[in-house]
Amino acid sequence: MLNPKTIVLAALLALIAFSCQTEVDEDIIRHQILDNGETIRQAFADGDLAMIRSVHHPDVIKALGYQDIQKGREEVMQGIEGTLGAFTLEFVENEVENLLIQQDLVIEQTKFSIRGTPKDGGDSFVFSGRTMVTYVRYADSPTGWATIREIIQPATD
Repeated sequence: MLNPKTIVLAALLALIAFSCQTEVDEDIIRHQILDNGETIRQAFADGDLAMIRSVHHPDVIKALGYQDIQKGREEVMQGIEGTLGAFTLEFVENEVENLLIQQDLVIEQTKFSIRGTPKDGGDSFVFSGRTMVTYVRYADSPTGWATIREIIQPATD
């Protein structure tokens, strides 16, 4: 028969080990998501439609404005193709404010600024705002993660 102190000690060690593993897992996921964001920003800067497509889940829904909801990867990609056909984009700010990690789901809140330069000439502009992006694990994405929901809130000041 096991000593009660031994049982309590074993339980505490298991709890500590589980807690440490969770922190390690969250740290790994945090790095994966930050790397995923870098991949997305670079794909937009390069106009790499194939990469952009690959990091969006087929069931993605994006709210680009109050009256502008795009449902599904095909609709989202049509919008992106139109934008990248007309503008070169450069992320000039990307400040991750918060990451909520829940196993195979991550919600990222970020302040951003994007410089758009018209491809037909004309003046550049900067679009700033805040976005909340929900990522899910997605085996078909080269990063292992895909955007499934996104809400963009333009800066108002």
